[in-house]
Amino acid sequence: MSSTQASSVLRLGILGGANIARQFTRDVKPSQTVRVDAVASRSDESAKAFADANGIERWFGSYDALLASPDIDAIYLPLPNSLHAEWAIKAADHGKHILCEKPLALDRDEAVRMFEAADRNGVMLLEAFPYYFQPQTAAMMTLIGEGAIGDVRAIQASFGFTVGNPGANIRMKPELGGGALLDAGSYPLSLIRLVMGCAPQRVEAVATWADSRVDISLMATLIYADGRRAQVSCSMDAANHRYATLIGTQGTIDTEYLNHTSAEPRGDQYGYLPSQLRVRRGIPNSVPFETVASEPGSGFFFTAESFARMIATGDAAAIEYYAQVSLDNAATLAAIIDSARREAPVTLNA
Repeated sequence: MSSTQASSVLRLGILGGANIARQFTRDVKPSQTVRVDAVASRSDESAKAFADANGIERWFGSYDALLASPDIDAIYLPLPNSLHAEWAIKAADHGKHILCEKPLALDRDEAVRMFEAADRNGVMLLEAFPYYFQPQTAAMMTLIGEGAIGDVRAIQASFGFTVGNPGANIRMKPELGGGALLDAGSYPLSLIRLVMGCAPQRVEAVATWADSRVDISLMATLIYADGRRAQVSCSMDAANHRYATLIGTQGTIDTEYLNHTSAEPRGDQYGYLPSQLRVRRGIPNSVPFETVASEPGSGFFFTAESFARMIATGDAAAIEYYAQVSLDNAATLAAIIDSARREAPVTLNA
C-alpha cells in the first residue's frame, strides 16, 4: 500500500480530461473503496472545468502538480497511447499506483520500462481492460477451468466500430499510437491471452491502411507452440461488433465480453446492454446452448474495486500475473503490426 494512503479508501487522481475519464469518474462514484479525488489537465481552466462538471473536489493545472500531491494514492491514466509510458513511469517515481488504459504500451520494451519503474518504487501498475473484472468473465473462466468444453484448441475473437470524425480523431494519428490494432484489437487479443494462458509462438497478419498510415482494419492468425490457434479481427471502418468463440475438444463458448453490462434488455440510461455468454457442453450441434447469467455493471467499477483490493492486500501473485499478461500482450501486438507491415509471418522472441 502506498505510504500516503491514510484510510481504506484508495484516493485516485486522473491525468487528463478525455471522454473516457468522464465515464470512469461517473461509474466509480458508487464505490466504497475507491474515490476520484482530483483531476489534472494541461491548464487551470480545463482542469477546473472538468472537475466542476464531474463533481471532483480538487484540480491541478498540470500533471506534475497532481503527481506531487501527497494526498493522492494512485492515478488513472487515460492519455493517448503514445503518452502511457512517460506518465506511468513519472507516476511510479512519485510513489503512485497506476491504473493505465489499454493498450499499456506501444511495444514490449516500453512495457518493461514501466514495470521496472513500478517495481523500483513499490507500486502496482495495472492495464485497464474493464471486461477482465466483469463477473461474466469470471464465469467464463470458471467454465473453462471446470472442463465444460474440454481443452480449448482455438479462439476466434473480434472487435470493431466506425471511427468518428476521422480527420481529427486521435485513433487516426500514428504519432499518438493510433490504429485499429492498438485501439480495438487489443481487446480481442487480451481475451485470447486470458484464455490461452501464454503468448503465441508466431503471428501472421494482413491490414488495410488509412491515408494517415494507421491500420484501419486488420486480421491476424496466432500460432502456439503446442499447436493451438487463434484468430483476431479488428476494424475502425465497420459496424460495431464484439464477439468471441472459444472452441474446445468437448464444446464451445460464445461471449460478447463487453466492458460494461446491464440487465435491461434494451439497455440502460448509459447505453450499457446485456452481454451474452453461452456454453454448449458437447460435441454435436444438436446439443443446445445454455445461457450463463452474471451480475451486470460497469467494468470501470469492477476494475477500480479489484485494483484497490490488490493494493490493499499486497496481492503479489495478482500483480505478477497481470504484469506478465501485459508484457505478453505488448509483445504480441508489436509482432502483429510488424507482420502486417512486412506482409510476412513474425516469430515472437522467447
